[in-house]
Amino acid sequence: MKILLLGYGVEGKAAEQYIKTHFENAEIDILENFTPTEIKQGDYSSYDIIFRSPSVPPLNLPNESSVTKFFFDHCPCPIIGVTATKGKGTTCSFIESLLKAHGEDVHLVGNIGEPAINTLDSLKPTSVVVYEMSSFQLWDLQKSPHISVVGHIEPDHLNVHDGYDDYLNAKSNICAHQSKDDYCIYYKDNITSKKISEKSPAHKIPYPFSIPDDIKNAITLPGEHNINNALAAIAAVASYKNISPDEYLSEYKTEIIEGLKNFKGLPHRLEFLRELKGAKYYDDNFSTNPSSTRVAVNAFPNDNLVIIIGGRDKTDNEDIPEIYEILKAPQIKKIVLMGESGHELAKRYQDERFIIVESLEEAVSTARKEAEGFANSIVLMSPSAASFDMFENVYDRGAKYQTLIYHLQA
Repeated sequence: MKILLLGYGVEGKAAEQYIKTHFENAEIDILENFTPTEIKQGDYSSYDIIFRSPSVPPLNLPNESSVTKFFFDHCPCPIIGVTATKGKGTTCSFIESLLKAHGEDVHLVGNIGEPAINTLDSLKPTSVVVYEMSSFQLWDLQKSPHISVVGHIEPDHLNVHDGYDDYLNAKSNICAHQSKDDYCIYYKDNITSKKISEKSPAHKIPYPFSIPDDIKNAITLPGEHNINNALAAIAAVASYKNISPDEYLSEYKTEIIEGLKNFKGLPHRLEFLRELKGAKYYDDNFSTNPSSTRVAVNAFPNDNLVIIIGGRDKTDNEDIPEIYEILKAPQIKKIVLMGESGHELAKRYQDERFIIVESLEEAVSTARKEAEGFANSIVLMSPSAASFDMFENVYDRGAKYQTLIYHLQA
């Protein structure tokens, strides 16, 4: 058998290892560092299977697959799939924590966890998989999870997708292939989420919905968006148990409170780092678009914010006006601009709150100085842009920011 790995990132390497241990005498070729034109013009007729990496557009070939498609074909247990423009990782983690509180054999896979293919050998029919699914993983999926969660959807990754419709069509695959015995949970305050859910014949469960105060108080993460993420998780676990959210809240209050309390949040997603001289420091480096920065800013309506913003814009600077509208929030007292989009903001707008810096080190020292001039102050790094202008990736950016914050001297 001759197999091509089209792309050699995390999932490509996981696929290679799986093939070597499960496909006897398989011949593996690896293709990486290619252009979109080179991909479209390639001759793949000699391959039995092509494993496409998530960010490679589908070729629509009969011998084409992906780690996600292969996993769905071979997974022996129920799958809970979660997609959204932002918040899917937090929602997945809430679901995982709730399922663990019930003693379930739960496996977190996808962008936030293990490459899905790595878990196949350890899964049993009694296991349950929680799969964080990006538009790239959903692009050409022809099966949908037993339980799908469709969170808040806004334009994203349009530098890779062929327009917004292509992005939405990809997202829709999370529920488009469900049956009437499945469940589709959707964010009812987002028209796009609701439209995607309408493509599913499954049981529909909208959120947010009301919950008792003692359950709401078990959610320790800041912001209304995190309450909504927890509600989506509650609906997902209720669906896994084949009961309504109301029944679940009534019958399993102890387990729900335990599960919600046990999840303390994910790195670089509005993560509290420390308090120093009256200023609190938060890391929101996973904010790579305006919608996530808006959520972060709205999480602190009564504080004095010093925000660090800027990086590589994913829309060729088309969303710069939207970013500036977010920065008009009255709680934002100072704006530290860095990176390509930070300089673009400074070029387009005159604002006395702007401070332009040329490095992350300068951004942190400047933000600290400004924050210590206000009561109830917060330093928030929420770039609203990608990291590739100055850093290896978003994890690199977040890690370096955290190092700088933890090394600040009292």
